[in-house]
Amino acid sequence: MVPDAEFESYYGRQILKTPTWKTPDVPLYLFLGGLGGASAVLAEGAALSNRPRLEAVTRGAAAAAAGLGTVFLIHDLGRPERFLNMLRVFKPTSPLSVGSFILAPFATFSTGAFALQVLGRLPRLARLCGVGAAAFGPPLATYTAALFANTAIPAWAEARRELPFVFGGSGAAAGGGLAMVLAPVEESGPALRLALAGAALELAATEAIVRRHGLVAEPYEIGKPGALMKTSRALTVAGAALSLLGRRSRLARAAAGASYVAGSVVLRFGIFEAGLASARDPKYVVVPQKERLAQRQEASAKIEG
Repeated sequence: MVPDAEFESYYGRQILKTPTWKTPDVPLYLFLGGLGGASAVLAEGAALSNRPRLEAVTRGAAAAAAGLGTVFLIHDLGRPERFLNMLRVFKPTSPLSVGSFILAPFATFSTGAFALQVLGRLPRLARLCGVGAAAFGPPLATYTAALFANTAIPAWAEARRELPFVFGGSGAAAGGGLAMVLAPVEESGPALRLALAGAALELAATEAIVRRHGLVAEPYEIGKPGALMKTSRALTVAGAALSLLGRRSRLARAAAGASYVAGSVVLRFGIFEAGLASARDPKYVVVPQKERLAQRQEASAKIEG
């Protein structure tokens, strides 16, 4: 019997370099981007539908998420001037450059809208800032998916079509969930619907990754990242169930919102760890390459035949 082949690289070295991004800085930055972006959109909807308490809560959430997210990003970069240097040149082909030009105006608009609302000054300017934050909200919640997919890390690169939907759905679940916790029941209906829709999108897109990508998606199901992904799924499903069963209960709505937020946090850590795991194991690089080569050779043979 011939033993199963072991996928190893020369001298036992990794084929791909493991990303040097820090934990928990990067996963928390991903989470806060989704939370802040969704909260800004929800805040503008609350302003248009005359829900002042929901608006106040979501304006504060967007501003806080932008501030904390910037702190985590700068801590990961090591020095504040590195973030400022990224704003010197705009590169449309670089997700990191584009993301910097999304985060900076979003943080400015969301902080301005919240501060002016708290102070009760310049209401027209406050609304303009709110509209600006809402416009940059969806890109902020999803650009990090492009940032991950633009790497050579198999678990991220192969899931490039699904990750924006995972991140966007998870951000909507987190933003709506936090508003469900903090806003009164009579005003948090839009937050509940946003969180429920986001949870459905997140679960469907995550399942699509596993079903479509075979071996490359394995890190999402095994080991530490697999445990994190299962925990995230359970929390999100629990939040959805509580949303549907306890729609009129303040306690049930708050518990559902907390479950959504927790699920979104854990999801970011799961996706991050899955990428690291796929970079460490050579088989996630070698096997897909051999499969693609075989497919090209087969297609070439059919054309020649």
